Amino acid sequence: MARQLDEQIAARFPVGQRLRVLDVGMGQGTQALRLARAGHQVTGLEQDPTMVAAARGALAGEPEGIRERMRIIEGDGRDTGVHFLPGSFDVVLCHGVLMYVEEPDPLVAGLARMLAHGGLLSLLVRNGDALAMRPGLSGDWSAALGAFDTVGYTNRLGLDVRADRLETLTATLAGIAAPLHAWYGVRVFTDTAPDGAAIPDDLEPLLAAEERAGRTDPYRRVAALLHLCGVRG
Repeated sequence: MARQLDEQIAARFPVGQRLRVLDVGMGQGTQALRLARAGHQVTGLEQDPTMVAAARGALAGEPEGIRERMRIIEGDGRDTGVHFLPGSFDVVLCHGVLMYVEEPDPLVAGLARMLAHGGLLSLLVRNGDALAMRPGLSGDWSAALGAFDTVGYTNRLGLDVRADRLETLTATLAGIAAPLHAWYGVRVFTDTAPDGAAIPDDLEPLLAAEERAGRTDPYRRVAALLHLCGVRG
């Protein structure tokens, strides 16, 4: 997904431009730190105190120049309007968050309002059109059959969450003046890998295969996750 995001940033902004980035639901700060290291001014917003502490701990280990380019705010992603003025950012990330939000449209609309004209909105969501893939590939036929007609599922943490369909999010983005510009599949071939699995020796060809599948039909349509990129008009 990082490669996909970098591709979209490179296509929209001049090389070397220091972008204003907002990462909503930043978790432990993996993407936020990566972009700060690349020279961008990054703000991370996260409501989980444990994740905030982890992100601050990771940031503390960075050189001073990177620490100065990144700030971390503890808060709810649905309250972006409380923390920031409209149009304050060139890039807004919201990765792995919508599945925990019962009504995602207000959150997505709030994210779009944070973007300057021509800004990039990056969403990573669970693919509601492919929920039967994981149980099906694992041989859990009852769960696979039950996944066809729902967007609800139980994640690996045991939480009841929800997925999003490409068609629905495409309409949402069009309705908030940040129409879909590009989309990718994520975890096409590797979704059944166990959590904490060791990094394989053939990592580079694995990543190359995933990247190729993530931009190619029909493979991307059955990916576990969808990466959608909208542009503020």
